[in-house]
Amino acid sequence: MASFVIAVDGPAASGKGTIATRLGAHYGLPVLDTGLLYRAVGVLMRAAGEDLDDEGAGCAAATMLTADQLDDPRLRSRAAGELASRVAVHPRVRAALMDFQRTFAGQPGGAVLDGRDIGTVVVPDAPAKLYVTAAPAVRATRRWNQLKAQGEAVAYEDVLADIRVRDARDGGRDAAPMRPAQDAALLDTSEMTIEQAADAARRIVEAARARWLSSR
Repeated sequence: MASFVIAVDGPAASGKGTIATRLGAHYGLPVLDTGLLYRAVGVLMRAAGEDLDDEGAGCAAATMLTADQLDDPRLRSRAAGELASRVAVHPRVRAALMDFQRTFAGQPGGAVLDGRDIGTVVVPDAPAKLYVTAAPAVRATRRWNQLKAQGEAVAYEDVLADIRVRDARDGGRDAAPMRPAQDAALLDTSEMTIEQAADAARRIVEAARARWLSSR
């Protein structure tokens, strides 16, 4: 059977990670949070004392990255998110991580990938594409609550500022800027609970899956 790939894109704290996880469980597909790849590169560079603006060093770190490094709890921190946004602007870093992502997407049966450029660059032919978003203030509140639950003491205003800086950086970079694919379904989760967002996403994907099956 051909691979049924679900691409879930969107800005930080939009809910795309939770939605991707729920979709993976619903369809029995493996899930890759591609943001963890960039977080891991940033964390590795920082630990080695590398300059985050050094594209060559970032490329080297990306080339050496292994799947088991994605389980590092440090990758879920606020600091790791900032590091990821900085190293993701480098075209060579993105290119070095492309094979990892496409190999994951090409697994028998399919996969779910969430990130910033999955539907536009990584797997532009994915049968199902979603662009999950929410208002910056809503996303900041979600991330603030998440960080507090992880034991990180941070002011809400600082989290909101981070969100706005990351949106500008991710959307304005030359290499694979964050934007919806032309054929992606837009899902605004600002006024939705987790269950409502997951249900809306399932309905979108189910419709895409029906079209995909009928075209084969």
